[in-house]
Amino acid sequence: MREIVLDTETTGFEPSEGHRIVEIGAVELFNHLPTGRTYHQYINPERLMPKEAFEVHGLGDEFLRDKPVFSRIGQAFLGFIGDAQLVIHNAAFDMKFLNFELDRAGLAALPNARATDTLMIARSKFPGSPASLDALCRRFGVDNSKREKHGALLDSEILAEVYLELVGGRQPDLVLASAAPAPVRGATGDTTWRPLPRTKPLPARITPDEAAAHATMITGLGEAAIWKKLG
Repeated sequence: MREIVLDTETTGFEPSEGHRIVEIGAVELFNHLPTGRTYHQYINPERLMPKEAFEVHGLGDEFLRDKPVFSRIGQAFLGFIGDAQLVIHNAAFDMKFLNFELDRAGLAALPNARATDTLMIARSKFPGSPASLDALCRRFGVDNSKREKHGALLDSEILAEVYLELVGGRQPDLVLASAAPAPVRGATGDTTWRPLPRTKPLPARITPDEAAAHATMITGLGEAAIWKKLG
């Protein structure tokens, strides 16, 4: 199963108010394991960056001026994600921006059903507890020390770790079950595991003095002692 963990940075909260995507980051998972393939793109929003948004992600007008507009990278983005399920924290936010940009570029929209929302998963598993990405990092012991500002690729990498914890831990179910059995030492052809006989018995774990003291104690218990019946 192929999944894409995805995050965006924007100039604001609502595309209907003229806000645009300025960064997309994505990480590929296959059967809940990172493949090492990533997607990262800065985007010229064709507008000025509000001060409030700059303080969140640090992407300013000067830096973004020579970056491509979304219409130039939209097809490459769709090519990377393919038909994979998308994993997004607060998916409604990113999906409305992605579909706004795709529609503006004349490209097909992404169905909302393709998005797995880790925010909703976290709220369902831990009702009443903080469910921000930073809060989930603290809960699961995921290192987010490099997250001084929001960044789409870094946040996607962190979210991938959080997502794997949310769905059952960073060692997913059935991973170990698929491993081949270890071959018996010296076997030829037959790799079915079975215990080998010991070449010599294990040494006693009690000293002679301890054994003598135990025998004396049993003698003192009398003939009806259960120890004598077991002995």
